[in-house]
Amino acid sequence: MNLSRSEELFEKSLKLMPGGVNSPVRSFGAVGGIPPFLARGQGAHVWDVDGNEYVDFLGSWGPLILGHANPIVVEAVQKAAADGTSFGAPTEKELQLAELITNALPSIEMMRLVSSGTEATMSAVRMARSYVGRSKIIKFNGNYHGHADGLLVKAGSGLATHGVPTSAGVPQSYAAETLVAEYNDISSVLELFAANINQVAAIIVEPVAGNMGIVPPNPGFLEALRKVTRDEGALLIFDEVISGFRVGLHGAQGLYGVTPDLTCLGKIIGGGLPVGAYGGREEIMRMAAPLGPTYQAGTLSGNPLAVSAGIACLTELGRPGIYERLDALGVLAEQGVRSAADATGTQVTVNRVGSAFTAFFAQSPIRDWSEAAGADTERYARYFHCLLEQGVYTAPSQFEAGFVSLAHTDADLDFAADKIRVALESQRD
Repeated sequence: MNLSRSEELFEKSLKLMPGGVNSPVRSFGAVGGIPPFLARGQGAHVWDVDGNEYVDFLGSWGPLILGHANPIVVEAVQKAAADGTSFGAPTEKELQLAELITNALPSIEMMRLVSSGTEATMSAVRMARSYVGRSKIIKFNGNYHGHADGLLVKAGSGLATHGVPTSAGVPQSYAAETLVAEYNDISSVLELFAANINQVAAIIVEPVAGNMGIVPPNPGFLEALRKVTRDEGALLIFDEVISGFRVGLHGAQGLYGVTPDLTCLGKIIGGGLPVGAYGGREEIMRMAAPLGPTYQAGTLSGNPLAVSAGIACLTELGRPGIYERLDALGVLAEQGVRSAADATGTQVTVNRVGSAFTAFFAQSPIRDWSEAAGADTERYARYFHCLLEQGVYTAPSQFEAGFVSLAHTDADLDFAADKIRVALESQRD
């Protein structure tokens, strides 16, 4: 596979951007090698600057659920751009997108559009602290909620200890307000509440974990979180930046039947353009300025291009049979990995929820961060590069998800399954 132009561009980028990229995982630091510089996408396929073609299971990290350059989305963006790209003032389309979201997610009675998932989670946590009048929050080891300071925290030496920052530049004093529990372990949550009586404002959780690979909630886990937050006078925040409109029209909260107090959404509601949203019960959201004392603002919040793309995307997703088709494609993707693993005698654990999946190089079930962290990342790196060389683009990290779009065909999935078999065969000891 020729990557000469990508190599040239990467060398130039290293002089201008930290690591040569604008987001760390793009550097291929977890798998090694030079990242292909992508030039265009169409449907379920992407092409790099050297002309190599790939069947894409990255999908811009999930939001391209309709595929690349979907004509309906492209037309909506083009029409919006012709009328103006930004106003910093209210537009009718903001209202239309908000209506689509609130109709699909009944837990959201009132909402705010922002420009990213990070802004959404940061704002939701601030809103929870303001509403409840407490300062501490609980998050889960292995759950990623964007790069706001207070959320870049992992577990300390014990379940009831304060968090420590996992990024330079985050003050210990701020990180101490974040407590870290273990995903799918309700006892770790109860211990934190017991050790911090009347101090916890909210729990924030990915209802389907997507940033340690796809890890679904154990039966009863989300229900238990709902109960403990009600019992303790705290709020429950669902970070559905990945799962929202991906695992179903009503998100993970609809799939599992658990209603949060606040929900965070990301770029899928903008058809892949930069956008986010947070919302929930009206009485909570009325704490936001100008109605209340909790400040949050953004000139590009609800910009015309993103909301136009989002209206087009969510309207398509609301058509009958869409999620049945997506789930069927997800099943085919999972079966392709499992069949290849069986054919090659390779130990692989596959987690899937709807059209999102992860193949872990692990011999046991993956239910939390400690189990995910035990996966063989070196084998995954070799597997990743073997797939890339054969024209299959997936996440350049063991701890990320693969995504199927409506643009994928059965032929695409058959092609990928064959290449996965070859890649797994190359991993045999």
